[in-house]
Formats: sequence, structure tokens, C-alpha cells
Amino acid sequence: MNTTALADSAASAQPTPAHPAHESNALIKPGYHDRLTNEDLAPLKKQTWGQYNIFAFWMSDVHSVGGYITAGSLFALGLSSWQVLVALLVGICIVQFFCNLVAKPSQVTGTPYPVICRASFGVLGANIPAVIRGLIAVAWYGIQTYLASAAFMVVALHFFPQWTPYADVSQHGFAGLSTLGWVAFMVMWVLQAFVFWHGMESIRRFIDWAGPAVYVVMGVLCGWLVWKAGWSNINMNLGGIKFEGWDALPVMLSAIALVVSYFSGPMLNFGDFSRYSKSFDAVKKGNFWGLPVNFLFFSLLTVITTAATLPVFGELITDPVHTVSRIDSTTAVVLGALTFMVATIGINIVANFVSPAFDFSNVAPQRISWRTGGMIAAVGSVFITPWNLYNNPEVIHYTLDVLGAFIGPLFGILIADYYLVRGQRVKVDDLYSMSPKGEYWYRNGYNRRAIAALVPAALVPMLCVFIPAWRPAANYAWFIGMGLGFVFYALLNAKR
Repeated sequence: MNTTALADSAASAQPTPAHPAHESNALIKPGYHDRLTNEDLAPLKKQTWGQYNIFAFWMSDVHSVGGYITAGSLFALGLSSWQVLVALLVGICIVQFFCNLVAKPSQVTGTPYPVICRASFGVLGANIPAVIRGLIAVAWYGIQTYLASAAFMVVALHFFPQWTPYADVSQHGFAGLSTLGWVAFMVMWVLQAFVFWHGMESIRRFIDWAGPAVYVVMGVLCGWLVWKAGWSNINMNLGGIKFEGWDALPVMLSAIALVVSYFSGPMLNFGDFSRYSKSFDAVKKGNFWGLPVNFLFFSLLTVITTAATLPVFGELITDPVHTVSRIDSTTAVVLGALTFMVATIGINIVANFVSPAFDFSNVAPQRISWRTGGMIAAVGSVFITPWNLYNNPEVIHYTLDVLGAFIGPLFGILIADYYLVRGQRVKVDDLYSMSPKGEYWYRNGYNRRAIAALVPAALVPMLCVFIPAWRPAANYAWFIGMGLGFVFYALLNAKR
């Protein structure tokens, strides 16, 4: 079955059910091997997402405590405002370009990221990129949940200051987290699991309103701070201008690389969401409004808010949770904290919950459903004690950099296979076939060319992380890995 036929069948199918795991939306054909499919991994019969749903997806991905701090930090690099804005726009446009590339194979075939990886790695070898992406998501899921729990603690201590001793791990706590910290973490853990458990349609509805709601509250917060500070007292160059002319170019390139690296995770498995889109045109339009337009506006909003904290509070506050905690108003504190809780839940679900759900389900489709895969990630995020990772920058730096060094090569291999080697042609039925005659069986189900391309392409950026002399190149690890993965895979498949 070719991609055109699948697209035609998707257009004439029945309305979509409550979530993708429902049998009526899974195109499971005779001949699909049980070891390779279930109702979550099978091609979709009906694709219903429009451009607004993709736009809302990116709003949820951008609007978080991490995104707020990242955008604000670029203005503290010593660049002028226009230099930072250029770096932001160039970086996010690069993300948009690559997201369009990686979205197409999944949108056309209606399949998630780990399934489309079977074309390049083999029907069994696809577990390699799936598990790598899943493990990265588990680590970040725990960290984002921990960051969201900080907002919960702000609200709790505002109303019950007598609980302060229980927020001190040295007095009451275990495993490196205070008793109140544990309560806050598990509350956020349960809330996210509740949204996820109700399926992709519930996730779509959540992100459809979460992103705009965050904008409203952030706009009010920004307006209040500007009013308190006075516009003339706000300095947009948070770190002072240190680099001008050609001296600013290396810093701007680092800022561009930082933007791309920040989105590298959800960019890799963006096919998990683009598969639900009605058309590739809807994906491209949603990416345009959700990335360059939305990201630029969000960046301006965050930097104005951050800059205004200096004249209002007498110090520069880059963490929005700390900003709202300093406001002398119960309503403002509660509304602000709840907003950033919602924002972090949004990015955590779309970036770090859905991905491992599909990735881990791909390992054993008949034993691990989409929901089970997601809960494996959620439980795993507790056992890695993310607060210890986050509180030890060196540990998290090396752990996530090593895992992240694989993201670029995996992206490069996937793109090289689909656009260069196969000319945008995919035999969907063979993605679910264990027959040695299948297009993606290779030897024992593993494509050794893909593995041979992955190893050196990941090794080089890893060396950039660990070798001090190569450390300056670590900022460009994603670009290095992606380029090497693309080139190595293309060379190994030149005869094809």
C-alpha cells in the first residue's frame, strides 16, 4: 500500500473517536504482525487536526518556566536587543524548517515517530531510536514536573506559612526532597497522569486552551510590572551590551544553537502529533504561527516582564514563579502560580509524556499499550529523583548532553532516508511486516547501515561534551550530529 492510497483512505474514513487507541481509528490490516502493531501504533483512519491544533501544540511547548528562562537568558548574553531578536528569529525559523521536514512522513502515513523509524532502522531496529528518545523524555518529564511543583509550593506556603518547616528538606524530607516538596511533586504527577490517561483527544482539548490562557495571565503580569516600574525605567539589555559588530557573531550563533537545542526533543518526535493533521498544509501553517510568530511574541513578553522586575523588586528575577511570589496580592500569587503550573503541565504532556508512550509501546506492542508506555515513563521519572538531577547541574549536564548527542544523528538519519534514499515513498504495510521479503526487514529486522551511521555521528558530539579542548563545539552538538548522521547514512546507501 502506498502513501497516496493511505491518504485517500484517511480522507474517507469515519469520524475520529475519543482517543487514538480506539479500534475504529486504527487501520490494522490483515498481515500486520502482532509483534509490530497495536491499536495505538497502527496507521490512523481519520486525521482531524487543523492548523490551530498544531499552533496550540507549539504554544504549550513554548509557554513554560523553562521556555521563559531560556528566552530571558538570551538577553543577558551581552547582546543588544536587535541582535537577540535576530538570533531568536533565525533559531526558531531553523526549528520550523526541520519540523516541516520531519512532520511529512508521519502526516502522510498516519504513523507515529517510532513506526516511521522502521523505514530507516528496520522493523525491529526502530526500537533503538525509540528507546533513546523515550529515555530523554523520562528525564525531562521528571525535571519539568519538579519545576511545576515549585509553583504549587508557592501557593501552599502563601496560605499556610506554618508549613514552612516541612518545605525544608533538612528538617522534614527524604531522598533529597522535603515533605511538602514530595506532596507538591505527586500532586503535579497525578494531575498530568489524569490528563494523559484520557487519551489524545483530551490532550488536544487541554493544549487548545492552555496556551492562550497562559498568554492572558502573562500579559496581565507584564502590564502590571510595567505600570509599577514605568516604561522609562525598564532597560531591555538585561546584561548590558558587551558585544558589538563582528564580535557579536559567535555569541549570536551560540544563541541560535541554544534555541534549536531547546526544541530538539519535540522536534525529533513531532511526527507523533503531525500524524493527526488533516493535511501537510495544515501542519506548515500551524508551524508558522506556532513557532516564529508565537515564539517571538512570547520572547518579547518574557523579556519585558523580566526587565521590569529590576526596578520593581530591586533585583533581576528570571524565574516567573519567584516573580509572582514577590507580588503582595493573594489573587495575583494564586493566579500566577496556577498559570505556570498549567503551562508546565502542557509542555510536559506534549514533549515528555506522549513521546515515551509511543516509544515504549513500540518495544512490545502486544504487552505495552500507549497508556502503559506513558505510565512507565511517569513512574520512571520518580525513581530518577529529578530534583537531585536538577540541583546538580554537572550531573544533569552530562547525562542529558550524552542522550541529546543522539537526537541530532537520529534526526539526520530519518530525514536522509525519507527524502534522499526513498524519494518520499513509504510502503506502509511493510512497516508492520516481519516477512523477510518486506521492504524494511533487512537482516534480522535491523538495518546495519543506520546503526553504522548512528554510532560515529553520535560519538563526535559526545566527545565535544567530554573533551575540554572540544567543549566550545558542544553548543553545536545537535547540528554536528544531525549533519554527520545525514551524510554517513546517505553515503552508506549511495547505491540505493
